[in-house]
Amino acid sequence: MENKRLGVIGGMGPKATSVFMDRIIEHTAAQRDQDHIDMIVLSHATLPDRTQVILKNEGDRFLKAVEPDFRLLEQAGAAHIAIPCNTSHFYIDEMQGMTRIPIINMVDETLREIAGRFGQRVKVGVLATNGTLRSGIYRMACEKHGMEYREPEASVQQQVMDMIYDVKKGVDVGSEALEALVRSLVEREGCQCVILACTELSCIKPNEHILQYCVDAMDVLVRKSIERSGKPFV
Repeated sequence: MENKRLGVIGGMGPKATSVFMDRIIEHTAAQRDQDHIDMIVLSHATLPDRTQVILKNEGDRFLKAVEPDFRLLEQAGAAHIAIPCNTSHFYIDEMQGMTRIPIINMVDETLREIAGRFGQRVKVGVLATNGTLRSGIYRMACEKHGMEYREPEASVQQQVMDMIYDVKKGVDVGSEALEALVRSLVEREGCQCVILACTELSCIKPNEHILQYCVDAMDVLVRKSIERSGKPFV
């Protein structure tokens, strides 16, 4: 299979981007440097906060800032683009309109993964930023796939946001807090599956018991990025 160069628009946040890159390396079947994927990684940390632009209806500010990144990736010969930030996918159509390079849709791919693992009529909980929840991207994707959508109640959602921004600040967040959030959706809301729909949450590793209920959107993006780059996923 032809090796294809992967473009990455990252920095949302920088820690999550580094985790994404590490997982690409860890899950690519490789015996030497030359077996790995060629990546062009733009860690554009100064992009406007995605939650804020959604809540304030200032999407043009984000789109204007990210548009030059697509030009750079085109010039560098990227075949596909991965954007390891769930919230930014609210603007996936506008971003795709900026470039001829296919953008891997993390939201759609995650729901396809859930359908394959849990079936079509599953009840899905979502842990994400306020911006992602307000945007409705996962709610609409669940409806498209015939799944029942659930999100945390307001007090629990504040805990989710605190955890996400602690990771952005570099605070060492223990897995116990994330595990409690997943349990609240499984036990109180009856969810069979919980999406870790923020790449900061992907920086925290729950225990194996909790992981059986989780689908990490970053992990889905990692697998699709490797496969579309022409490399085996392991």
